[in-house]
Amino acid sequence: MRGFQFSRKTLGIPYAVFLLVFVAVPLAVLVFYAFTNGQGQPTLANLTGFFTSAYTLGTLAYSFAVAVVTTAVCLLIAYPTAYILAAGKMKRRTLLLLLFLMPMWINFSLRLTALKEILSLLEGNMAFYPFLNTIIGMTYDFLPFMILPIYTTLSRMDLSLIEAARDLGAGEWEAFLKVTLPLSVPGIVSGVSMVFLPSMTNYVVLEMLYNSTYIMGSLIGSYFAAYDWHGGSMIALILLAVICLFTIATGDSMREDNARGGVLL
Repeated sequence: MRGFQFSRKTLGIPYAVFLLVFVAVPLAVLVFYAFTNGQGQPTLANLTGFFTSAYTLGTLAYSFAVAVVTTAVCLLIAYPTAYILAAGKMKRRTLLLLLFLMPMWINFSLRLTALKEILSLLEGNMAFYPFLNTIIGMTYDFLPFMILPIYTTLSRMDLSLIEAARDLGAGEWEAFLKVTLPLSVPGIVSGVSMVFLPSMTNYVVLEMLYNSTYIMGSLIGSYFAAYDWHGGSMIALILLAVICLFTIATGDSMREDNARGGVLL
């Protein structure tokens, strides 16, 4: 009897089993429910129902709006912060970066509870500003995920390129627009991916900050809570398709950033 021969492929067996049990099988169940009715018969009614319902399309549009605004605000705050940390000559920039990362180590619910108390003191009745509070909560939650990849990309950038641009007569602003900004695009794409996609589904922020409007995550939850597994599964598949399309669209920049070490999370 031959002894067991260890190989690299053996290390992949636990991961393959995990993918099969916790990814492939649940996804197959999701697809089954999405394209069947209550009697288990194949149907496209769930798909057509999503695109013909003003309620579901309105929720998708609102989720998209929340994600776009949150991503834009995070980018406007994160890029200057990451640029100052990466390009500055501060002795304790690692400590400053750590201060931006520390909120990630605190429980999500505790952070939102503290933010809710602050907003309540400033606004009085938070129900008057649901969209604004949602953007503030989302930005507070996802800002570190935008800062990290941009900072990593900028800190790894070859500074001799900027010096060469200045030697050729470019000013600081022109060197930034033509050298620094294009080279930091992979980090920006990584940050946008890590902020935009979760922002479309993170309904906990809405619930804790008194926003009664649904986004995609809460809409899916409402369908399953009402035992409409077929409609909820179809919405989940559509959201998964949106995420896949977004990932494919940003795939080239993500691969380039991975090569440079720009993706930190």
